Amino acid sequence: MKLNELAPAKGSRKSPRRLGRGVGSGRGKTAGRGTKGYNSRSGGGVRPGYEGGQMPLHRRLPKRGFTNIFRKNIAVVNVRDLAKFDNGSVVDAAALVSAGLVRGKKDGIKLLGHGEIKHSLEVKVNQISKSAREKIEAAGGKVEVL
Repeated sequence: MKLNELAPAKGSRKSPRRLGRGVGSGRGKTAGRGTKGYNSRSGGGVRPGYEGGQMPLHRRLPKRGFTNIFRKNIAVVNVRDLAKFDNGSVVDAAALVSAGLVRGKKDGIKLLGHGEIKHSLEVKVNQISKSAREKIEAAGGKVEVL
């Protein structure tokens, strides 16, 4: 079977109704749109969300919450994720991105202490939790906060 041989099952596809093709078709002249009015005109019809002049739902619902414009988008990495790095290697932002542990544009990286680590690493991150620092230093590694 090739792509050019693919076809839908017989009878599963129905051709669309052809409107405005003469009075003999039964769908000529106004083409099922009725006579006059906003929906009969070309380009007519209301926009999505329009409720006929009634106060729309998006304006009836109360505004909630607050958006902090100074919010920092911090990437989170756990100690268990550092197991994929070799013994004695330097783990910084570039290394974490290339290893696939951090994706997208972030304002910083924070290391959390979930999991265990057996080998020593030199870790350079923006933030680190107390437990993560203890686990890395207990394994013989070094921590540098940028």
